[in-house]
Amino acid sequence: MSSYSLLLITGGILLFILIAGNCSAKRMWDYEPLSINGYSSDESKLKLVTKVERVARGEFALGATLDFKYPPQSDTVVEAVAHRSSSGAESDYKLIPFNVPKQPWTDFMNTHYKNVVMPNLGKCSNLIQFDGQFDGVWPQKVYKLDKCVTNCDGFPEIIPEGFYRINFTVRNPVEWGFVLVVKVFTKLM
Repeated sequence: MSSYSLLLITGGILLFILIAGNCSAKRMWDYEPLSINGYSSDESKLKLVTKVERVARGEFALGATLDFKYPPQSDTVVEAVAHRSSSGAESDYKLIPFNVPKQPWTDFMNTHYKNVVMPNLGKCSNLIQFDGQFDGVWPQKVYKLDKCVTNCDGFPEIIPEGFYRINFTVRNPVEWGFVLVVKVFTKLM
């Protein structure tokens, strides 16, 4: 093998290593929360107050107080539906496949809560955390999210720019949830 061929192969390997190192599962987008509106059909069982708060110039965070006064039951179900709009106009929102299908509370806790909520909101809230399987006990108390800026663990690496509206709902024995609107934009490297 000539020294020229060896140089080409070595250069190719180095180029591959550099490209692979820069393409390692990094989120290629960022977001700005625009609004979050919480609701409850019975505030004697669950009261939810939500807000988007400015934490620095151009930086926003989510805040919430969740006064949880009932134990989730076997018929309590969770669902999240997402829509995307390229313009932000209400008539432009279209259903997208990023959702949490309707499922029992315990299934939600053992999947989406454990894999997405705990890593993203655990450090800025007093929401329960657990290892292994959820034991079915959700303490009735006031939960607070304080200036939460998520790192988006569990989210796709690439998401098209635009406006996203997520409607998260819990049903039985009280219906409650929130509607979150965020603007997604390409991250500047």
